[in-house]
Amino acid sequence: MSVEIYSTDTDSGQITVIRKDGPSSYQRVKEIAVANAPRGSVKFTRDGRGFVSNTSTNSVSELDALTRREVARITVGSGPRGLGIVPGERYLLVSNSGSNTVSVVDLESRTELTQVAVGRDPRHMAISKDGRFAYVCIWGSGYIAKLDLTGLADGRGAESIREVARIRIAEDSFPYSLNIDRTGKRAYVACNSIAEMPVIDLENDTVIARVKVKADGGRAVAFTVDNQYALLTLERNSVIAVVDTETLQTTRYIPVGPGPRGIAVDDNDGTVYCNAFSRAVPEEDTVEFSFSPHSLTVVHLDGVDLSLSADEGGQVQYDEIKVGYGPCSVSVFDSAQVAYNDSKLNEAAAKLSENAKAAL
Repeated sequence: MSVEIYSTDTDSGQITVIRKDGPSSYQRVKEIAVANAPRGSVKFTRDGRGFVSNTSTNSVSELDALTRREVARITVGSGPRGLGIVPGERYLLVSNSGSNTVSVVDLESRTELTQVAVGRDPRHMAISKDGRFAYVCIWGSGYIAKLDLTGLADGRGAESIREVARIRIAEDSFPYSLNIDRTGKRAYVACNSIAEMPVIDLENDTVIARVKVKADGGRAVAFTVDNQYALLTLERNSVIAVVDTETLQTTRYIPVGPGPRGIAVDDNDGTVYCNAFSRAVPEEDTVEFSFSPHSLTVVHLDGVDLSLSADEGGQVQYDEIKVGYGPCSVSVFDSAQVAYNDSKLNEAAAKLSENAKAAL
């Protein structure tokens, strides 16, 4: 057990777990039943606790990634969607699309502490690398809500969390999700109803670019390992838009399975995983690969120059993995990282013990 891919299968009410055995070798190892209509990618702590929203049952399922099973359900607000684990891993934030709130959950007690009021129909979120702020897509009101989380660290508690800024995207833009790049300085927004990807400078909370893409229907954003490119899924066109993070220009489009929503990158080798949510095969097939619905498209970028078109920069290679019905999100879990964290903790404990003995 090392790298595993978790597919959130909304229509099946399950999480499909796929073990990666090699560059093009994958095996489905488990279907973890959760509550009805799970949404969003599974978010993991460093020790292998995973969390996913159950939109229709107003709960969050906790998964044990080492045993691949559901271990608890936490009651939150109405219609939970997006999740964010606050650095330090004591607290979980949950956007409740039906309550117009964000729940603050204590992960030690598995209880909801409070709900913070935000705008209409919050969807997915991202948390700054230093844990000071959360950025929540307010789907129904066309802006990003910035929440101040500093009270969680300085002793003021969950009740101190409040909205401190609104970053306006556009009327009827329907911002669905966003992701903070690997530098921690910019956020890239996937919007359902505009043919562009807004880019936010997080130092001054302003939109600094609106990257043009071929159509609306943006769903999720990920980044290549070197942070040179942002990868935006376009559900209506069944492609990934590749955007140069320096020039903020779209360089090419990568065809994937029908109706792509979630996207994730394996930081070990740069492999890209993308959900095919659509319930039907698209009419147009743009590459020599028979994409299927209800699957994960595996995109191999080895030897591909993403700065150039497919004709000039080389064709990507694909694999496909069948999963449950209606896969909407995907995430990568690396159990080797858990082992690394455990090893570092054991080393620290041994060092403390040695110091204690030396002091006697």
